[in-house]
Amino acid sequence: MSSPSFKVDVQVTYLPHESAPDDDLWGFAYTITITNTGDIAAQLMGRHWVIDDSRGNHQEVKGLGVVGKQPYLQPGESFQYTSGTRIKSPVGSMQGRYFCIADDTTTFEAVIPAFALKAEGEETARVLH
Repeated sequence: MSSPSFKVDVQVTYLPHESAPDDDLWGFAYTITITNTGDIAAQLMGRHWVIDDSRGNHQEVKGLGVVGKQPYLQPGESFQYTSGTRIKSPVGSMQGRYFCIADDTTTFEAVIPAFALKAEGEETARVLH
């Protein structure tokens, strides 16, 4: 029997040029690498993100695919994309899951572990002190 599985790696970058601390907005880019670690081809169909900031604001984002695509990955293949978000504090977190289907019609979820959104630089120091 096949075992479908996607591994998700994340890298986050603070975007000072997309931030407006005086207006309580901090921008971040995140680069996601999705690797098919299973033994069967599978396709990412949808996503569900949970985004929280340190001021108690909570957002949920659901939709088809990622950046307008629904990548189909053979075993060992990877797909990488970059997207972004803005939150209302200099510190927050994101986590979520991808909804996937394997070639044998098995559905599965790829968990996106929680990762930190943390602004760095003069803007953060000014806001936090």
